[in-house]
Parts: sequence; structure tokens; C-alpha cells
Amino acid sequence: MTPPAELTYALHEHTLPNGLRVIVNPEHHAPVVAVNLWYGVGSRDEEPGSTGLAHLFEHVMFQGSENVASGEHFDRLQAAGATGNATTWFDRTNYFEAVPTGALELALWLEADRMGHLLPALTQANLDTQREVVKEEKRQRYDNAPYGDTIERLLGLAFPADHPYGHTVIGSMDDLDAATLADTHAFFTRWYSPRTPS
Repeated sequence: MTPPAELTYALHEHTLPNGLRVIVNPEHHAPVVAVNLWYGVGSRDEEPGSTGLAHLFEHVMFQGSENVASGEHFDRLQAAGATGNATTWFDRTNYFEAVPTGALELALWLEADRMGHLLPALTQANLDTQREVVKEEKRQRYDNAPYGDTIERLLGLAFPADHPYGHTVIGSMDDLDAATLADTHAFFTRWYSPRTPS
């Protein structure tokens, strides 16, 4: 019997003065870097009547910033040979890219830029555009798909309605429609920045 291969992962962790925790796992055998940024916000952090905001921000964060025009975030990554996407769940939202090593600085700059400079670009027009994208996703994956309501029904059976996990990550159409520009600015300000260590 062949003994299992011994795997080692050299992890280096550092917390920046602004509270951002950085974990690096160097692997020099491939000319690619994985960048993965996790925000500690998900649907559990939404207030009643404001469901879907965390997932809405998954989309809004790609819309542009003060320094990156609408639609340019993905364009810049793709032009450098990178791929990227994001996911949202009950407890977190994460953004990830796989970039050639020469594009690492670009990927880190794009992440830092939208963390620090998103709000000037979060206009009513951009909010309305991404709200419609999320509503269409809800129609396709939940409302008009066979068994699309399964998750919502299971959550209703497993958790009381006022429990943090008592609603779907994508939220309700009524709550998405009710989200104002002020609501989204406040949600971003509260959740999408590093925390200063106490």
C-alpha cells in the first residue's frame, strides 16, 4: 500500500492596521495567483423588510467605482488573462479571481478600489440596473424553475421567519423593490470595509 502523500501548506497571516486580515499561501509551481476576498456579511445580516441586500451587493460591487467605469472591472481582469466571480451565502460574501502572476497588482488594486471608492459610483441608475439583474436571476432560478421554491420552503420549515437564516439569500421581490439608494449606501458603509482592531 502506498502511503498517502504528505501535504503542507505554508500559510502566512497578517492583520493590517486598518483591520484587514491577509492570509497568503505561496505556491511557486504555477504562474497563477488566486485572490479571494471574503466579507463577513451575508443574508443573516439583513433587517426584516430589507432581504436580498447582501446578494444585491455581490452584483453592485462589479458595477464600477469612483476610479473604474461601469463594466470595466471584468474588462480589465479579462484583458490581463484573469477570470473572476463572486458568491453570497448566509454568513459571507466572497469575490475571487485567478490571475497570471503579472496581474496580481491589478487584482489587488481592483479589490481595494471598490472597497474604498464604491459609493461615488453607486448611483440610482447603477442600483436600478443591478436590482433588475438580481430580480431576473430570482425569476430564472427560483420563481420559474421546477422545484425553484424548495430552498424557501425548507428554510421555512427549519427556521422561524424572524431567524437570521429564515429567508433566502436572494431575498424577496418586494424587499428588492423597496431598497433605496440611502439603504444601499448605509449597508455598504456598515459591512464592506475592514474592521479596526479593538
